[in-house]
Amino acid sequence: MDRRKFFRNGSLFTLGATLLNPFESRALLPATGEAYKNKKAKNIIFLVSDGMSSGTLNMADLYLSRKTGKGSNWLQLYKDQRVSRALMDTASANSVVTDSSAGSSAWGGGVRVNNGSLNVGPSGEKYLPIWQKFKKAGKMAGCVTTVPVTHATPAGFCVNNNSRGAQEEIAEEYHAIGFDVMMGGGNNYFSAAVRKDKKDVYAAYKAKGWQVVRNRNEMMAADNNKPLLGVFADDALPYSIDRRSSRELTDTTPTLAEMTGKAIDRMKGHKNGFVLQVEAGKVDWGAHANDIAAVLYDQVAFDEAIKVAVDFAEKDKETLVIITTDHGNANPGIIYGRDANANFDSIQNYTHTNEWILNQVKPGSTVAQVREMISSANGAPVSEENAKVILSYYDGLQKEEGLYNYKKLPFRAFAEMQKATNSVGWISMDHSADYVELAMFGPGSELLKPFVKNTDLHYLMLQAAEVENKF
Repeated sequence: MDRRKFFRNGSLFTLGATLLNPFESRALLPATGEAYKNKKAKNIIFLVSDGMSSGTLNMADLYLSRKTGKGSNWLQLYKDQRVSRALMDTASANSVVTDSSAGSSAWGGGVRVNNGSLNVGPSGEKYLPIWQKFKKAGKMAGCVTTVPVTHATPAGFCVNNNSRGAQEEIAEEYHAIGFDVMMGGGNNYFSAAVRKDKKDVYAAYKAKGWQVVRNRNEMMAADNNKPLLGVFADDALPYSIDRRSSRELTDTTPTLAEMTGKAIDRMKGHKNGFVLQVEAGKVDWGAHANDIAAVLYDQVAFDEAIKVAVDFAEKDKETLVIITTDHGNANPGIIYGRDANANFDSIQNYTHTNEWILNQVKPGSTVAQVREMISSANGAPVSEENAKVILSYYDGLQKEEGLYNYKKLPFRAFAEMQKATNSVGWISMDHSADYVELAMFGPGSELLKPFVKNTDLHYLMLQAAEVENKF
């Protein structure tokens, strides 16, 4: 079927004349896209490294190149010219700097909404999320993430809500809609022991035929013929480097790549295909903390999920893989200097995140103990003077604010100290308005223009899958 004729005669414009299909006049792309010209995308896998600045992508590739001799899977797709590539404008309706709920809603609803909301416009208008559209078209749909599965990015593809913070409501909305796979963290929003209303949402899922799994082994053993809810932490999953350094966490917590593989196995046999969102949510959290070990190792874990998705798509030949981020965050980068190479390579010796280190420090810790903790986790101690500065945050003399910094830990101060030995600098601790990287592999990738708005991806997915926008 000619996809352009299908949409010209269909109902792509049912949302109104202002929401035009941005792909009608698409010119021909190079061979990467032309190989799939007019082929239908039966499946879509949408991979999001939340809060990934370009410097994060760059550093992950350099880290892997210098450690293993082989770069990242993402950039190897560029080097091998196997993908269509673009820059994407990530703004929300009320700011050039988006938050994750508005960023995901741009993809999910095809319309820019204000920061903080999920597919709900400023006047209360609701836009049907794209995973619901695909469900109505007969496809399976699911999300996997390293933060609560009720968090902003998965929710933006799935539900309407005035507030991204309504995670208890969102847990119930997923159940009512009837998705096929939901995996990540978020026990706090499902468990009767923790929820404010004491409702046992797990029991509701089980009553509707869902399997509920709570650890890696249960996930691996889950039946691929039943809906799957996997909740592996009270809030977000542990950072990848902390997971790797703990036998208990390694045994009990699945990686993003493992969750991706399991979700694909659950849905790949469906006759009408499937759609799957995969989010490395803690890349964003680590950037908010200027925590290089958190950001870098979680970006590498995301890169492993990319391989799982692309390997499947390469064999399947009916799957569109989309790889991107919703916005930049903190804009980290390697800073020029005589010892930049050796300093950056020192991160290969890190065993824990800054979050883990700073949580080990207590008000009664000594300068010597602080230096030993940091030396053990980073391979080199801080000076006595810097150890005293760190301790001042535990004695009530100083405090540091920041998103996800619930304990007011000295993330910024410690990152500034680390710069002298790892050569990584940061411009802020918050989101940025960068145009971001976007790559596509498989049928539908020929539709991608070199520069797009985030909302354009909503219509591209519908067009690639030949699903009319009539719902």
